[in-house]
Amino acid sequence: MTIPGFTRHRVPVADGVALNAAVGGTGSPVVLLHGFPQTHLMWRHVAADLAADHTVICPDLRGYGDSDKPAAAGPDTYSKRTMAADVTALARALGHERFALAGHDRGALVAFRAGLDHPGAVTHLAMLDVVPTLDMWDVLHGAGAAVAFHLYLMAQPPGLPERMIAAEADAFFGHFLDVWTRDPAAIPPAVRAEYLRASAAAVPSIVADYRASAGVDIDHDRADLAAGAAFTMPVTVVQQDWGAALGYDAAALWRAWAPDLDHRLTTAGHFMAEEAPAEITGALRSLLAR
Repeated sequence: MTIPGFTRHRVPVADGVALNAAVGGTGSPVVLLHGFPQTHLMWRHVAADLAADHTVICPDLRGYGDSDKPAAAGPDTYSKRTMAADVTALARALGHERFALAGHDRGALVAFRAGLDHPGAVTHLAMLDVVPTLDMWDVLHGAGAAVAFHLYLMAQPPGLPERMIAAEADAFFGHFLDVWTRDPAAIPPAVRAEYLRASAAAVPSIVADYRASAGVDIDHDRADLAAGAAFTMPVTVVQQDWGAALGYDAAALWRAWAPDLDHRLTTAGHFMAEEAPAEITGALRSLLAR
């Protein structure tokens, strides 16, 4: 299942790793990265709109969807640094040395790392409904942290999380599709079934991705923060008002990394590219015009 009107490509990006990507449209390139527990299909509405005047590239991340899922040989296999390198290699293989980049949820964390590691390649950067990894762990505390129980489950050593999730994969992944959506009609049954199919087939790699964010990704972000690293490109962040719910200033967290920041709050649910595609497309078009 892919985005109507888009062509599927299978592109080698690293030794033994190829990404599945849907590509459509013509014009300056925009790469869109999906989140959890989804595939590139989450961008179907936004991608179709942007394809009117952009080349739009929607990959399944390493370890997700129909992309390769290498066994985690160490913490770097699913580090956001490695996954960001996949994205730049994908764009280059498709003929684009420079591109705009937007990510949602897990894809936003990959986009974050790509913006820091590959500033010469990323012209514009958008991140949807996350806070930086370091801040993510810092703002979760007390009973309010229960909303992110999956982060703590998948941070555990290899073995138990994978067995627990695989035992009830549809119930586990379906839980997030239910509770994070304010408009259930935004994810129709066929799309939901595709997300559940793809996620159930990727439990070890999805857990490895999350486990990296409790380890090696923190190390990378902490080193950059200590070095005073910041995004050199225009940045747009769109998110729910988690700051009000959990007691922090989300825009201030982002300004520490993004001097040229457009921070927006939405009343849509977590899956905002599906619940409010016109709003998200508008935010991306505003970013591309900066």
